[in-house]
Amino acid sequence: MLARILLLLALLSLPGALRAEGTPAEKPGFASRLTIYLAKGAPDACGPGCDRWIAIEGQIDQDAASRIRRFLAGVKDLQRPIYLHSPGGNVEQSYAIARLLRSRKAIARVGRTIATACAAGTQIDAACLKIKNATGEVEAELSTYHAMCNSACGYLFLGATSREVAPDAALAVHNSRLILRFRGDPPPEVVAEARRRRIAGADRDRAAFIAAMGISRELDALISTVKFESLHVLTRPELYRFGIDTRPLAETMWRLEKGARPFIRKIAAVKKESDASFRTMEWRLYCENKKRVPLMFAGEIDASAAGKKTILIAASADMSKQAGGPPVRFGKYEVWNGAVDPDMVKAVLASHSLQVRETTPEPEGRADVTSFNIDTTGLASAWTQLGTSCTSVATGPAKPWPANSLQPTPWTDNPWTAGGTLPNASATPAATQSP
Repeated sequence: MLARILLLLALLSLPGALRAEGTPAEKPGFASRLTIYLAKGAPDACGPGCDRWIAIEGQIDQDAASRIRRFLAGVKDLQRPIYLHSPGGNVEQSYAIARLLRSRKAIARVGRTIATACAAGTQIDAACLKIKNATGEVEAELSTYHAMCNSACGYLFLGATSREVAPDAALAVHNSRLILRFRGDPPPEVVAEARRRRIAGADRDRAAFIAAMGISRELDALISTVKFESLHVLTRPELYRFGIDTRPLAETMWRLEKGARPFIRKIAAVKKESDASFRTMEWRLYCENKKRVPLMFAGEIDASAAGKKTILIAASADMSKQAGGPPVRFGKYEVWNGAVDPDMVKAVLASHSLQVRETTPEPEGRADVTSFNIDTTGLASAWTQLGTSCTSVATGPAKPWPANSLQPTPWTDNPWTAGGTLPNASATPAATQSP
């Protein structure tokens, strides 16, 4: 019987396609074919001293690997970072592209490339795709906000030797869906056997691929538990523990948030020294008000810390320029809300980093001090954008965070909700609309 089934398989089946594509809700906003092009932005757009990158975006189609190979063969600069924004697609193609990236020792990040020549709100229409597929560099902006690399894109991402997922971007996984095609009308037992054998082989291939990329087997075990109809956004501890993004400090870019009260923000995920867990933190600078600039710091409370801490923020260009104090607790967050003078703003804009120091008193007069630096690359540009935005709105005096715990203003209900929330690791990420 088994021999008969195998003979029928050989005669009736066509090659099966294994897909780890995004769910239908995620596909709007993505081109149906994977697109790759060179992009050029403002100074430091992709990091200190980096203004050029490679954009890879859209659904991973069945011919994607050959196009990527031909394109990269003409790119001699191996240090150009690659920014990925894709809902997934063909798994075998993603494996092939990943191995190509590994051979180049590629630098990969999750991020959206926004071509400035394209009309507002469109990045995947025919005219914009023609611009992106033309020869040469495309003038563009770069954003990690709500960028995603899901499903099969995650395998492609693993091929890079340097991998970064910003705190406001998402890397999501789920099990694959097998699509089998047959000639004729084979018996049900033939179909069932073909599916069983193909899925078993796909599981082996996935496990071998993940191991070959130097990633923990825990990732493979996790993927096998997530149904195709769902998605699991990898949490910061999972990214770190699996060996995908091993940075103890992951930061977003400085980003302008427009609205009734514009501000610029940066979000960071900082690993605790005691274990592999991370704390999420945020910094905001608001419009100037009578030579004072409102500054806010918010962070998740470290439940293991005892005593009331003090937060101090200093400019690396002039360590005498400092701001901070004891934060106020609101639910699971602690918030310091104050203002800085123009001299400190100048020192901050001239700095390559901000030093953040948290001091928690301990028994017998001792203190636990934790310090780290956050990058100020791109802050000057964002500050200029903020100044332009501030002139178009009426700004009032800075309000505490929150202004009134019983009657909170809309932007103070949660430190992450103004201008969008961070990806929720327990939920499917929202569909990404065209910029």
